[in-house]
Amino acid sequence: MTTESDQAQWTVAGLLNLFDVEPTGDDTFVGKTGIAAADERQVVEGTQVLAQAIVAVAKRFPEKSVRSVYAVFARAVVVGPPVEFAIDVVAEGRSTATAIVNVTQNGKRCITVTAFTDVPSGDVIRHHLPRPDVAAPAEAIHSEMPMVGRELRIVDVADVNSPDEVGPPELFAWLHYDPIPARAELAKALVAYFTGHLGISTTMRAHEGIGTAQAHLTVSTAPMTISVSFHEPFAWGGWILYTHESTQVGAGMSYVRGAVHTEEGELIASFAQDALIRPLRTTDTSISAESRL
Repeated sequence: MTTESDQAQWTVAGLLNLFDVEPTGDDTFVGKTGIAAADERQVVEGTQVLAQAIVAVAKRFPEKSVRSVYAVFARAVVVGPPVEFAIDVVAEGRSTATAIVNVTQNGKRCITVTAFTDVPSGDVIRHHLPRPDVAAPAEAIHSEMPMVGRELRIVDVADVNSPDEVGPPELFAWLHYDPIPARAELAKALVAYFTGHLGISTTMRAHEGIGTAQAHLTVSTAPMTISVSFHEPFAWGGWILYTHESTQVGAGMSYVRGAVHTEEGELIASFAQDALIRPLRTTDTSISAESRL
């Protein structure tokens, strides 16, 4: 596993090493948090911990495939102290297994992840949602999201964080990773990692005068739940397209659903996110911006 001192900047290779949690017992694993984000925030991405939980579950059930996960982010994980994963097996059979992963840091439970695994079978029937007919990666707009080995291009949107970028509550993001992991659980972890990055921006895009550039400064935002379903056969090479659609926002919460397609059009994952979008409370301003949820 990569240590914080080894990882002076975020890289895809370093991220994959971070996902690769180490066993500490039959049903327990430990992982590291990595370094602080580029904006020096001390809060770890919830989807990073979700990715680690996916790997832990895959190692616990090595003969099965992780088919779906549902995470609730109850408490922030901070940069530094190790993260512990305790797997509570609900049921384990020859074809399927279900488990709840309890994620703790400093003795406090932070995240729960419910995971379903199975042994894939032959098709009885098959269909999938077609890939949206949007601009190809070469025609999309390069987006700054620093990570060595990752390239991000957004369709028709120059700055996803800007309050001046107004349009339908949808975003289409092309991603290219180098390396693409050969191990299935790491590939699924990598796809799950990005499912939380653009959901709030997608929702805010429909509303003039508000954008994620204001997050943690004048408005409180945070992903609170994320679910991901992985569709077999799960594999890709080259670019993948993340589709985001915000179907509702109100009463302080937003809902976004999405899909992940290969450049060739295969659907490899579907996801959904519930996120908090609320006014910044007066009491929040006493907390440094880097430490806010």
